[in-house]
Amino acid sequence: MRFSRSSRHLAVPSAVPAAAVAALAAATALAVVAVPAAAAPRAVAAAPVLTAGSAGGTGVAPGDALAAPLAGGTVATFYSTATSTTGVTCATSALAASVQTNPAAPGSATASLTGLTFGSCTSNVTGVTSVRSLTVSNLPYALTVSDTPGLPVTLGGGSAGTIQATAVLNSWFGTITCSYQLSGAFTGSADNSAHSLAFRTEHFAKSGGSSLCPADGYFSATYGPVTDTSQPGSPAVYVN
Repeated sequence: MRFSRSSRHLAVPSAVPAAAVAALAAATALAVVAVPAAAAPRAVAAAPVLTAGSAGGTGVAPGDALAAPLAGGTVATFYSTATSTTGVTCATSALAASVQTNPAAPGSATASLTGLTFGSCTSNVTGVTSVRSLTVSNLPYALTVSDTPGLPVTLGGGSAGTIQATAVLNSWFGTITCSYQLSGAFTGSADNSAHSLAFRTEHFAKSGGSSLCPADGYFSATYGPVTDTSQPGSPAVYVN
């Protein structure tokens, strides 16, 4: 007996309909759209001008309290000329300030200097036997710290008026009072290695008091470390 081969074959379409091609293209486009693009790198926010604990660290917040004593091994001086060593020397001094603005670097931070005190003062002026007090008035003062080269610091008068200093001295002629007014503003500098603010031969002109008082006064002092006492542990302050 002979078996015959089947004459039936699988049908192969000679062409793909145009509608199917269009549908496939649309589906492919949707699939491409559905695949998320790689996330763009997030911009890193610039550190503020003042940080606490490290350079580029935690930003010093507006309202934070800053404080600094005299830098170790230094004294505050108030001499009669820019080059002399005659006048008043204070073994202790301290400043206190409240931060007002602290923008992203580069720029300048501002603060209100609310305290500047002096203690353990002596004088080598002939005729002066002791120093009763050295005080400043017209607080608060306007303090600006910039992160430009040299880290310049400016300290000027505030809403109460120009910076003034008054020395009350015991002398051979009794108690005398010498009052001085700052000429312009302090122009000092900050130092990140010591976390300090330094002022040198800042000029005051006599504004009142005894005729025995010198006509001028030149103030110099270095304060540090400057710390943020509003943050735990009172970390040192950096200028970025």
